[in-house]
Amino acid sequence: MNNENTRGKLVAIITGIFSIAIGIIYLGLITILDYRGPMLPPPPEAFGAAAIAFFQSYCLV
Repeated sequence: MNNENTRGKLVAIITGIFSIAIGIIYLGLITILDYRGPMLPPPPEAFGAAAIAFFQSYCLV
């Protein structure tokens, strides 16, 4: 029975370390993405091209 308790504690420690590592990686990724600057909306041409392509494909049917 002592062996099962030791194994359970080991699994809990490994799971905790894995969880903390994921958290640190996530925070690092968010920090890197924030340094890129503010998010800008797409240019108006991006909306016009999609609307024209959709309209043309709809008319062909």
